[in-house]
Amino acid sequence: MEVILLERVAKLGHMGEVVKVKHGFARNFLLPRGKALRATADNRAKFEHMKADLEARNIEAKAEATKVAEKIDGRNVVVLRQASETGQLFGSVTVRDIIAQFTADGVHIDRSQVLLDHPVKTIGKHSISIAVHPEVVVSVSVTVARSAMEAERINRGEDISTRQEDQDAAAEALAAAGEFFDPDAQHDGEPEEASDEK
Repeated sequence: MEVILLERVAKLGHMGEVVKVKHGFARNFLLPRGKALRATADNRAKFEHMKADLEARNIEAKAEATKVAEKIDGRNVVVLRQASETGQLFGSVTVRDIIAQFTADGVHIDRSQVLLDHPVKTIGKHSISIAVHPEVVVSVSVTVARSAMEAERINRGEDISTRQEDQDAAAEALAAAGEFFDPDAQHDGEPEEASDEK
């Protein structure tokens, strides 16, 4: 099915372009949401009359979206979740969780604006794109952690893949190994000095 796009649609085309799409995509998404018209002769003429008005509305919407984009561009939100010792979440972080964090900060974002291909299932810092307008896309980071302290460590760039107790035990083992292999240290079974043999 051929349609005339009434606004820019990601990975499809810009306003005014005639593109060929699958029937289901047009009937279920583009046409009901007012993003396109069927490419008939009447609709082409109708689009030519609407074009100036659509472009004016698009410029106005883009200006508003740019203001929102400036507020959230590069922002970091923290989501606390339970996770295993290996960093796998018991569940996942979804679009709903990200929207809730922005709403708590006073920024309204729609579900369709968050470009998350798959749910986040591991602890760490994840980069996510948000399309506040079809032509304005910003990147934000989502820090997923078990606690606020762990989130701070992740944001500082620390490696949290191993537990702190494991890191301390490894440091103690390394110090003990250094003492064991010290060439100047006395070891059992070595002959004592000649003056001590008498």
